[in-house]
Amino acid sequence: MRFNRMLLSTALVVVALVLQVSVLSRLQLPGAVPDLVLLTVLGLAMVYGHVAGAFIGFGAGLLADLAPPADHAAGRYALVLCVIGYLAGLVRPENGKPLRSATGPMAVVVAAAVGSTLLYAMVGALVGDTAARHVGLVGLLFTAVIYDLILAPFTVPLIMWLARRSDNDPLVDSQNSGGTDVAAGWLTSGTGLRLGSQRGGLRLKAARSRAARAGRIKGVKRL
Repeated sequence: MRFNRMLLSTALVVVALVLQVSVLSRLQLPGAVPDLVLLTVLGLAMVYGHVAGAFIGFGAGLLADLAPPADHAAGRYALVLCVIGYLAGLVRPENGKPLRSATGPMAVVVAAAVGSTLLYAMVGALVGDTAARHVGLVGLLFTAVIYDLILAPFTVPLIMWLARRSDNDPLVDSQNSGGTDVAAGWLTSGTGLRLGSQRGGLRLKAARSRAARAGRIKGVKRL
């Protein structure tokens, strides 16, 4: 991974983890806790791709495992977010085109919320953690999807925008150049003039008009 990707990913994950532990987890909402770390991993993975998404997910999950008040085995959530980050990175188009609709990212958020909850419960069952059974897996799935869908429009687009800006993504440059081309096309279509090759013709027409005006002025003087 590039240095600017690592720097931005680390900063965003740390901020998301701090907000999740200090704010979201203390809201005492029924069911699951809004997973801001998961949404951060999704936003970065959908820009950087599946390989970077797997590394970012593993690092974010490991930090979440070690952050207090962690009550589960270290590495459990790291495995979950590593898989989720890899799968979310596969959504990134191979041709580099940006996602133009919000339907795709929202579907990814729903699938990630369900998949991470199920995978976390499965790994917990393998290591003997039966907390999900007492809380209710159906309730956890439902509340996780609802909370993440509510939080996603305020976080995922911003994270993806920051990732593209910090990465100097050619998509941003192409969009900016496309906007310049559109503006130039609008100007030329509105004036009926072509740029570049007909500049000499414009100068010739201007010279002819000046000569015609001069001729009319001389004719007036002869009268």
